[in-house]
Amino acid sequence: MKVAVVGATGMVGEVMLKILSERNFPVTELIPVASEKSVGKEIEFKGKKYKVVGLQTAVDMKADIALFSAGGETSLAWAPKFAAAGTTVIDNSSAWRMDPTKKLIVPEINASELTKEDKIIANPNCSTIQMVMVLAPLHKKYNIKRVIVSTYQSITGTGVKAVKQLENEYAGVQGDMAYKYQIHRNAIPQCDSFEDNGYTKEEMKLVRETQKIIGDKSIAVTATAIRIPVVGGHSEAVNVEFWNDFEVNEVRNILHHTDGVTVQDNNDTYTYPMPLYAQGKDDVFVGRIRRDESQPNSLNMWIVSDNLRKGAATNTIQIAEYLVKHNLV
Repeated sequence: MKVAVVGATGMVGEVMLKILSERNFPVTELIPVASEKSVGKEIEFKGKKYKVVGLQTAVDMKADIALFSAGGETSLAWAPKFAAAGTTVIDNSSAWRMDPTKKLIVPEINASELTKEDKIIANPNCSTIQMVMVLAPLHKKYNIKRVIVSTYQSITGTGVKAVKQLENEYAGVQGDMAYKYQIHRNAIPQCDSFEDNGYTKEEMKLVRETQKIIGDKSIAVTATAIRIPVVGGHSEAVNVEFWNDFEVNEVRNILHHTDGVTVQDNNDTYTYPMPLYAQGKDDVFVGRIRRDESQPNSLNMWIVSDNLRKGAATNTIQIAEYLVKHNLV
């Protein structure tokens, strides 16, 4: 299996390489790909050194699978070129997610939609992935009417520059700013740029992607996305209104038996999800599961996941694993 990692020197790309190794993905030849300024640099994978190549060189090398994490513009320009060369692209940017001709995949939910004809596959937004991992099994049982979500998102979702900004501010050093404001000891109620409706792109991703992945446009979703000075992962306060009533213990039981979800929910022992403990793990963690007493058929939950792993790299590689297992590449 010849595998290209596009954006191999970036934050998500580095995690992809780590997870490919951890999960023993069948890589016979690795093609690390990055921008021209990184061409020629060496990266190490499973004890062997590989030279970083440029995009056109990578296309010409005809990989079986290309894992993209190099931004939307790069994906729009280059994913079709890889696909035309016979490579199956799994893209981690927002470029293809809402394209009606492309599948938006969380393997535990909708991998069965994939076919050999899917040469460009979209990986959802990090905050969407962790939410739908919890919502999808509950939707099957109780039928979701409406979701209200507030996110508390790690600076790693922005990238290396944001991590450096926080480190500088913590140390009292002036440096480049990833955000318009200080992030140290602060919470910024803006993730991504604003759309015409007053919501940010991040907030609208939660709306549109949730409906597409679950396959139900009737689910009403509204979101507020907040950036906080945390490195370990994204957290979400999620309020769900169902068409049908539920028992809280049954909800816990359903989630307990959902692949990729870990229930951490015991008030007596102060057990609940936190990004501090989610960091470096692949599961989505859910707790603070309780009935919303203000209206019927409604539930509150707290959902946490490492946004660089299940929110990005792990989900991408799980898609690749599904393709290999079912002979779709």
